[in-house]
Amino acid sequence: MATSLAVILLLGLPAKRIFEKLRLPGLLGMLILGICIGPYGFNLLQKDMMNISEDLRGIALIIILIRAGLGINKDDLKRVGSATLKMSFIPGLIEGTFIMFASMKFLNFSFVQGGILAFIIAAVSPAVVVPSMLRLMENNIGMKKRIPTLILAGASIDDVFAITIFSAFLGIYSGSKINIGVRLLNIPLSIILGIIFGGVIGLILIKIFKIYHLRDTKKVLLILGLAILLNEIEHILKSKLEIASLLGVMTIGFVIIEKLPEVGKRLSNKFNKIWILAEILLFVLVGAQVNITVALEAGKIGFIIILVGLIGRSIGVLIALLGSEYNLKERLFCIIAYIPKATVQAAIGGLPLSLGVEGGDVILAIAVLSILITAPLGAIGIHYLSEKLLENSIN
Repeated sequence: MATSLAVILLLGLPAKRIFEKLRLPGLLGMLILGICIGPYGFNLLQKDMMNISEDLRGIALIIILIRAGLGINKDDLKRVGSATLKMSFIPGLIEGTFIMFASMKFLNFSFVQGGILAFIIAAVSPAVVVPSMLRLMENNIGMKKRIPTLILAGASIDDVFAITIFSAFLGIYSGSKINIGVRLLNIPLSIILGIIFGGVIGLILIKIFKIYHLRDTKKVLLILGLAILLNEIEHILKSKLEIASLLGVMTIGFVIIEKLPEVGKRLSNKFNKIWILAEILLFVLVGAQVNITVALEAGKIGFIIILVGLIGRSIGVLIALLGSEYNLKERLFCIIAYIPKATVQAAIGGLPLSLGVEGGDVILAIAVLSILITAPLGAIGIHYLSEKLLENSIN
């Protein structure tokens, strides 16, 4: 495993740098590297590394979400509040519905099979979106109307909806007596619980920081440890209680920056440094999950279904932003920022196949194809169009 880690680091840094020199997002270079050195490419990564890949990707995602929480303030959230709520579920629901009916027409899937596929694909990727939005926030791009904050918050909740509905359809397929309506009603509860858990942990940390004099490095380790534990609690309680742990992780950072602004700023800088390593691990290992051969099996029909879904998501974004203060260019940027898929699709794309769902191989192929199409498309779109579509100054 140590050799695999060395390979990832020694090749990941140059891959990122080369793509940045080409004026392309560095994450794209790392994703492509992962595809090349992963088990479906030249197979340079040891089995032990692939076995812990999910955990490493999860930790990396937690690091950037804590950093995201430390970059959000209360006034920004108040300004984008109602739009964030609508952006968190309307685009995903409409995209999922479009994909579900498209799969029933083009693949002869049943309603339930279509639902399983639809809500694997419908989840936006926080792994791609969150770092991109943080870069915009640091450069004051789009912050006049707090657009990066809107997308950050909306994207983190978007996954909760998609995964919950996917789980409901999977349960129905396996014969469990699951009511989708009841599962939908549980989503607000999971969001509230995530915020409560994250808020409580944040307040506990603040209390500790006030009582004990700890170096910032130790504070970072304490925050990271508790955030990972919160994420694990979600997995332990999943069968009984849904908790939006990733939203809770962001809440930890938000509470700290609100209550201890100076400490929060220093910790934010620390997490920026940790992200240098975490970013390489995250994107290379996400790329390593991608099987190009499987993706190609999805063919033209897979491409059409993904395209139909993106049209649905675009319509959903426009509906969610009706009556908002955003102009046409800013709404177009929000559509682009909501394109990337990677994290959820890599994590659960193969689950239906492993559980014996009919058409699971097709579902996996389309999930992989969605990463190959949308992650580069969204990342490049955000990278190139942010300055053209968004204002740079702050009120």
